[in-house]
Parts: sequence; structure tokens; C-alpha cells
Amino acid sequence: MEKRFLAPAGIADAMIGVGKGKCSLKTSQMMLLGIFAGAFIAFGAFASGMVSHSVENVGLSKFVGAAVFPVGLMLVVMCGAELFTGNNLIAVAYLNKDVTLNQMLKNWVFVYIGNLIGSLLIAFLVIGSGLLTTSGGGLGATAIKVASAKVSMTFAQAVIRGILCNILVVLAVWMAIGAQDFISKIWACWFPVMLFVLSGFEHSIANMYFIPVGILAKANAQFAEVSGLAAEKLAAVNWGTFLTNNIIPVTIGNIIGGAVVVSWVYWYVYKGCKKEEKAAA
Repeated sequence: MEKRFLAPAGIADAMIGVGKGKCSLKTSQMMLLGIFAGAFIAFGAFASGMVSHSVENVGLSKFVGAAVFPVGLMLVVMCGAELFTGNNLIAVAYLNKDVTLNQMLKNWVFVYIGNLIGSLLIAFLVIGSGLLTTSGGGLGATAIKVASAKVSMTFAQAVIRGILCNILVVLAVWMAIGAQDFISKIWACWFPVMLFVLSGFEHSIANMYFIPVGILAKANAQFAEVSGLAAEKLAAVNWGTFLTNNIIPVTIGNIIGGAVVVSWVYWYVYKGCKKEEKAAA
């Protein structure tokens, strides 16, 4: 039977090639594909809220939303887009000295900006679509409550949840690279991403949709009233807390989880050890 997947060591080799390819993109390509990735993740985020907001059982609501959210990463992997959190795996190529630090950071910066633009674009379009009036404004109220919860964490909590999240996200990308057929790549994306959503971990790019759409929804008096949040909680949902209470610490956590924990360990196990053995021989 034909083997339809790569062994972990083979994935490490493939990831080095992928990292080199990503760093060779033009700035315009990084930006455009970054915008697409931000939009794709936002589509998954919106749909997860749509299907879960009216489910009363907490566990079932989380499961339903988590089952839909991974579609965003599937679109990124299968259709071709540049996602900052997944691109933290470029660190494997950097550690192997196949790309420079400047090349890696350039990709991260421009892709991150593109992701932000794409996520915000979908957030504004969702507001303009009127779809948040679903369930008598229940969907809009849920958007506000989700944003409120995300800006109410301590800095340390946000960093830790960001670390845990991106360990799973880059493992999804890692497995998708190892999968050699379309269906296998879909499953590779689905399970780890579903797990991070179910667990309540924090993804910086998804939050570029979740929090802005909540901030924008807050301006609607009906949504704010249905949310049932106190005035001080509503006031705390703003662009300042979006950055300081969530995006900055979560991004730091995502980088640690993706570029340090997973990338360094797998590079060292499958590539670094061999280099040490050759140097000692």
C-alpha cells in the first residue's frame, strides 16, 4: 500500500523547505496572502458564533462552535494563505540556518499586518450585514460578551493561553504538512484546532476578529442591553484593551508556543542532534 503521510523526521525536512518558500515571497505576496488568512480565520470565527450562540448547554455550545471554527485553518492550508501563528514554524528553517532572522521576522511582521487587515475587514462587513441581529440580537450580544471575556484576563493568563493555543495550531499545520492527500489534511487541521477552541485557549489572529466585532457591536443599544453586561464591563471593551489586555500578550504567547516550544523541540530532535553528532565525529 502506498504510504500517504510523512514520518515526523520527514515533516521536519518538509517544514524547512516550506519556511524557505515563505521567506522568499515578495512583500506584496505576504500582505495579500496575509489578508486572505485573516479573513479565512474570521469566517470560521463568525460561523462558530452563529451556530453556538443560541445553544443553552455550555458544553454542547462550546463543542458546536469548536467543530465549525477549524474551517478557517482548512482554508488557509488548502487554498493557500499566510497565517502568522502557523508561520511561527518558520523558526525550524531559521534554527537550521536555512533562512536568516531578518527573513523570518519580515515574514512575521507583514503577514501579521495582513492578518489584522483581513480580520478587521470581515468584522466590519459582519456589522454591516445585519447578521448580528440573529436571535433578536442574541448573536450581537454574544459577540460583546466574548470580547469582554477576552479583554478581562490578566497579562499572564493571556500569555499562557496563547502558548497553549499555538502549540496546538502549529501541530495542526505540522500534521497537515505530513499528510499527503486532501482529506487527511482536513482532518489534521480539524482535531487540534477544535481542541484549542474547546479548551478556551487564545489565538491572536482569531481575536483580531472576535474583539473588534464585539467593540463594534457594543455601539448597538439593543445588543448591549441583551448582553446583560454592566456598564463598566461594556466600557472595558475598547480598542485600548484590545491591544494591551489581549493582542500583545496573546501574540507573545503564540510565538513562544509555536516558535519556541514546538519548533525548537522538533528541530533539535530531528535536525539539531544530527548536526551535533557530525560535529563530534
